[in-house]
Amino acid sequence: MKTSRWLPLAVFFALAALLAAGVWMSRNPDRDVLPSPLIGKPAPEFALPVLHDPKHTVRLADLRGQPFLLNVWGSWCVECRVEHPVLTRFAETKRVRVVGYNWKDEPADALRWLEQFGNPFWLVLADIEGRAAIDWGIYGAPETFLVDGAGIIRWKHVGALTDAVIVDELLPALQQVEAAR
Repeated sequence: MKTSRWLPLAVFFALAALLAAGVWMSRNPDRDVLPSPLIGKPAPEFALPVLHDPKHTVRLADLRGQPFLLNVWGSWCVECRVEHPVLTRFAETKRVRVVGYNWKDEPADALRWLEQFGNPFWLVLADIEGRAAIDWGIYGAPETFLVDGAGIIRWKHVGALTDAVIVDELLPALQQVEAAR
């Protein structure tokens, strides 16, 4: 009889302990960061047409030799519009080649978007159907990858680039890539 009286209280304390543990574990500010299994691994091969010249195909091998920043964007992407001025300022530094990866977009819409907001990209690749994006683990836009000269992915950011992300994350990663040359 006494055990049945304490059982609800014991269940209550057990649930409270689980709740407290969940709250404790969620205090990490980077809890929304998705780890990429591709960091430190060779970038997936691709052969994609150039947005401004669809008859011309670019492969990953064509970009090797120098690091590049691959920015996934689309004219349909609201966050890409938010990110665009930040990305443009960074591209103007010419610190590294900024390659646009236009994802699941109609070429006419992408070209119109670049004409309206400006083209910060050294080169824009078009993945209209999104097939190459699967190999890269791309599941949304904007996403940004830093690939070193050997074709190894060194850094990835999911979401819009901000000045803080560039200063706190991208530039240190780029410095490491440059130091390793």
